[in-house]
Amino acid sequence: MADDFHKPTLFGGREFEAYEGAAPDPAVSRRIAHDTARALVARVRDSDDPEVLDRVVRLTDEHGLDAIAELWALSGPHTLPGALWRIYLLRAMISSDPDGVALLFQRGTEVLRTIDPVVAGAPTPAGPDEVLELSNRILRGVFEGDLAHALERAAAFCRVEAAGAASVADDQETPAPERSTTLTTRASRLTTIADDLAICARMAHDGSLD
Repeated sequence: MADDFHKPTLFGGREFEAYEGAAPDPAVSRRIAHDTARALVARVRDSDDPEVLDRVVRLTDEHGLDAIAELWALSGPHTLPGALWRIYLLRAMISSDPDGVALLFQRGTEVLRTIDPVVAGAPTPAGPDEVLELSNRILRGVFEGDLAHALERAAAFCRVEAAGAASVADDQETPAPERSTTLTTRASRLTTIADDLAICARMAHDGSLD
């Protein structure tokens, strides 16, 4: 890698697993998670006020991930609250380091031989502004468009980003082994999220995502 390669913020396993729900009773926690997820989606979809959607998209910008982590972070990966949690977590990852995310995404488009970059919907090349806009469009699509399609796009984005992280990790294996390990972990986490979101997308298509 070139010496001036931008080092993306290492949003790895610790960040993906750092949030825990506060409810002491798992059954109560699950019920609250499902009820709030369904209510939020229904509220936005039923509203004629565009500001409602804008506020939901900006939810974690204004209140942080903790605002929804207590509700959704421990939900099963193949549930509506679990899917919403992963979408917001991805948006937070992108917002925290759009330059680094964009560079890994661009690398992913170069090494992947799949249609994932097209499915994700980012332009080529995709810079920081483009990946930020993409994250907003995916999140908006969850509430105002086809839920299954939005989840498919999010899964595709994760696969592209994971491929880019794995490729850069290979480049860094000798000059920066610790960084290589962290990027490999990031790629693994993103691949897992991609798989979970793909399953959620199929469930949403069948009407079974709850």
